[in-house]
Amino acid sequence: MSKPRSLDLPPRTRARRLTTARGDFAVLDTEPPGARRGTALLLPGYTGSKEDFLALLGPLSEAGYRVVAVDGRGQHETPGPRGRAAYRRRALALDVVAQAAALGDGPVHLLGHSFGGLVARAAASAAPAAFRSLTLLSSGPGRVARPQRVRVLALRGALALLPKERVWRATRWLDSRGEEPGVTDPPELVAFLRRRWMHTRIAQLAGAGRLLLGNPDGTAELSALGMPLHIAYGAEEMVWPVPDLAAAAEATGAEHTVVPGAGHSPNVSHPEELAERLAAFWAMAERVVPVGS
Repeated sequence: MSKPRSLDLPPRTRARRLTTARGDFAVLDTEPPGARRGTALLLPGYTGSKEDFLALLGPLSEAGYRVVAVDGRGQHETPGPRGRAAYRRRALALDVVAQAAALGDGPVHLLGHSFGGLVARAAASAAPAAFRSLTLLSSGPGRVARPQRVRVLALRGALALLPKERVWRATRWLDSRGEEPGVTDPPELVAFLRRRWMHTRIAQLAGAGRLLLGNPDGTAELSALGMPLHIAYGAEEMVWPVPDLAAAAEATGAEHTVVPGAGHSPNVSHPEELAERLAAFWAMAERVVPVGS
């Protein structure tokens, strides 16, 4: 999960509903101040939401991009069904394909953070012509590190047995153990984090956890896409093993970005540095003939 440091909307940002052939999705839609160089669609991670990208929207729009961050089905402000089938990889991928089409800007740059990277990879495989490029941010084609697997297993087990509010309090307590002494979240951020947790469907949390735990190695799938690839993560990434991410970048020939000093969420901690690398990658990808053209 990313934890935004501010909930203020950047300039030229609208919080709205994106109507697609597969339903309506809550989005943050940011326009550039001048001519548009391209459009990017951003997918959040496990227990996250579109607000995880708030710090990134401004710098990317200043670089000339329309940037749209989305709550997936069952996440935060996007409704979702209760059934397990709705949160399978194929269903989530087709949602993203529909979102890209509804933006009306032709092939878009697709970025998935953490669990969002698994969904982004599936969407790019399902409809490669819909996307100009694919970026996996703090997300690998292989399995998550063992400590994170244990955490996801514990969370899924707790959600099956305990009231959601009680699980929220437990996760807040666990998260606070890693914070600096004397550092506390402001009340408005705590209220947002609780609201996001309570509004996210248990079926979504269970389904996303299931996909994270069962994620097969997707290196061959990435290599077969035939579109510009980018694997980016912080130097202190802890959810996916860093050696595995570096190996995946080499094996697929992907653009490879390591953000110094960043952990699992460079989108929150180092948005300016990350935006600079993303904009450079997208500019390069614009010069590549799109798949299926």
